[in-house]
Amino acid sequence: MDASSPPRYRRFSTRPGPAPSSGVAAAELPPYTRRNTLTQPINLQREPTEHVFQLSDGKPSPWLTLHVFSSAKSSKSLPTFFEKENISGRLELDAQRGDSIQAITAFVTGRIITGSNIDDSFVFLNLTQPIWSKSPDLPRLPSSSQGAGSSKLIGHCVWPLSIPLPRTVTVPSGSGEMRPFRLPETFLERQTRVSVQYDLTVIVSRGKLRTDNRIKTAFGYVPSSRPDAPSLIRQIAYQQFLPVPGPLSDPEGWKTMRPVAVRGTMFSVHRAEAKATLSLAKPLCYSRGSVMPCFLTLEGTDTQVLDLLSVPTSIVLSLRRRVQFYNKTSSSRKDVAWNETVEDMGVAVWWPSSDVPSDAHTRHLEGEIRLAKDLRPTSEMGHFSISYSAVLCPFTAVGFTFDSSALLSEPVEIATMHARGPRTNAYAPPAYDPPSRHTEAHANFDSVGFHLT
Repeated sequence: MDASSPPRYRRFSTRPGPAPSSGVAAAELPPYTRRNTLTQPINLQREPTEHVFQLSDGKPSPWLTLHVFSSAKSSKSLPTFFEKENISGRLELDAQRGDSIQAITAFVTGRIITGSNIDDSFVFLNLTQPIWSKSPDLPRLPSSSQGAGSSKLIGHCVWPLSIPLPRTVTVPSGSGEMRPFRLPETFLERQTRVSVQYDLTVIVSRGKLRTDNRIKTAFGYVPSSRPDAPSLIRQIAYQQFLPVPGPLSDPEGWKTMRPVAVRGTMFSVHRAEAKATLSLAKPLCYSRGSVMPCFLTLEGTDTQVLDLLSVPTSIVLSLRRRVQFYNKTSSSRKDVAWNETVEDMGVAVWWPSSDVPSDAHTRHLEGEIRLAKDLRPTSEMGHFSISYSAVLCPFTAVGFTFDSSALLSEPVEIATMHARGPRTNAYAPPAYDPPSRHTEAHANFDSVGFHLT
């Protein structure tokens, strides 16, 4: 997938950006036209992808077929559903005379898996959809098949399926209290010990001493989360492809952190110190597949120190992901231990600011962190969470030895949808582009490449 152009989600919107805030005349905001949008309305909706799962049990042709229609790119991928979409499909069954089928039921489950034991799984979603029952007093799905209307199935029977997924579920939190959580995105990475898995299972129940039959498939789920709109001035810059105004020109559009001291030894003999002030574009929530704008000001009395620290490759600002969960430990099944995996998911690239000129005692740099399209969104479910922070690490200036580790850390969020209004532009010069990060994710779940609009 081309990281420079995030794919569009099939729900296309042509709604304009937000109205100007109070105190700013509407005429100051140029007429807005979404990029890559024709003057005539266009329909980007595509046909759902069909996935087929069958049971034949040694017979010449399948006797049970489950059709699932989803937003996945390919039938070879896992079925993929976005927030507010129903699990849609069709179940077909060929019943013979004397068949002992008692009931047919569909189940939808969502689990957080932390190990290989049966106790290492927390079920946060458990939906049951009755399809057919031998007893006329139990629920049945409507079917136009003649053989599905009695207390015994016969012939070719078809049932349409449409199972709504809730936006939230109520489960115990880390403190033990029951509270609602939004469904998390499917999560499976080889280097991380925890995973989030969703399954759709259809069970054909038979009489006593008879084996039940089942069709089961995992599926991908993508929640909908969207940042608030950026400042009006930055929207204008994006719309007109102009440089992003920095925190001095657009103070409402940035969060400026407390200044931090950068202390160390230069060339092993000379003690040196400077002051670094980091700013991040507001709101501190960013869409995956876009960029996180940042701005850095360096101040000091030693020009040589400032020159060393302001080299773009010397500044290390990382997007750090923290995956937290807890699981029963192997030493005592009654104890509960927190586990976490910390990984840097991107590093900022920098260049001299075009918005504010530098002088003898000050250096201004603009930067951005490119956010991968498969970046998992910020989420929390019970004792599981994915969180992010922007971390300013020690500089890597040649000949400079630093006294401290991380200089500062600021929590940020990652969303699955773009903010309303103009799309965020990337400004890093091509020569500054960092190498793309390779993520070992589930080979059959390509929905992370989708973007909602």
